[in-house]
Amino acid sequence: MILRALTLAGGVAGAAVTSQFPEYSQQYLQRLGGAVDALHEVVADFDASAQAVGLSRSDALAQMTGTDFMERRRADMAATFTRYETLQTALTRLQGQGPFMRAYHLPQMSDPQIAGAAWQAFQPAVPLNFAGVVFAGAGFVAGGLGLGVLLRLLRAPFRRRGARIPAQGR
Repeated sequence: MILRALTLAGGVAGAAVTSQFPEYSQQYLQRLGGAVDALHEVVADFDASAQAVGLSRSDALAQMTGTDFMERRRADMAATFTRYETLQTALTRLQGQGPFMRAYHLPQMSDPQIAGAAWQAFQPAVPLNFAGVVFAGAGFVAGGLGLGVLLRLLRAPFRRRGARIPAQGR
């Protein structure tokens, strides 16, 4: 009886957590778009400066040498270009997608800075739409099954095995 109650509690907890995914993923997507826009301005400004003196982006980066500051700035800009491309790719894959496809593309939602900002702004809510209900149902099943299996594994060593009575000669 206790095992079933705990399994039910695991299912309810799973439902509560996963039902929040559609809203959280929307918050993440909005933050991702803002980050891409901000990085685009930095990249466009660097590219414009490089073009103004007749250099490509890579040539301009290569010329950023000679002092510790310039070396550091070159490394920072190279990291900015990489981050911009990574986030732009993620935004392209996620933009216009509904919550089910955002769940499918979950690995695209792995930037720690954006995830942290989205989590800070996130407000849990009771989902009253189809996507929220489906995610809640999936979470209920996953939570219930997961906790049920875990509890059964933990209980297994303590189960009493039926004592076998040897058959007496007939």
